[in-house]
Amino acid sequence: MPVLSTGTGPEREERMMIRLIDNLPDNVIGFEAVGEVRAGDYDSVLDPAIDAALQTHDKIRLIYVLGDDFDGYSGGAMWEDTKVGLAHLSRWEKIAIVTDHSLYKDGVKAFGWMIPGQVKVYAVADLADAKAWATK
Repeated sequence: MPVLSTGTGPEREERMMIRLIDNLPDNVIGFEAVGEVRAGDYDSVLDPAIDAALQTHDKIRLIYVLGDDFDGYSGGAMWEDTKVGLAHLSRWEKIAIVTDHSLYKDGVKAFGWMIPGQVKVYAVADLADAKAWATK
């Protein structure tokens, strides 16, 4: 199960921990987290994509996949995730969290009501359904 971690290592430098999901409408941003996500991954991938979408759309939609290759968040990444969510709180129209990890599914179910937009959790096997929902 993915956990909050502090691991480092040279092999981590070779992998992008947050990957963009291609072929989505320009008001929908998709990401897949792999390995251990660290604070710098937000600066290099997630933040620029969100900022670019918000330049042309008042509200945006998010698909965030935490699949089998996801190992967890560093403490700094957890803080960055909170900052991103709060900084754009009123601008999230829909958020689809795609994961089989119970820690994250349960967390979204417990706290998703605090986000003004619609939030749904999907199993990894239902990624196509999550994309369909987020793009409609």
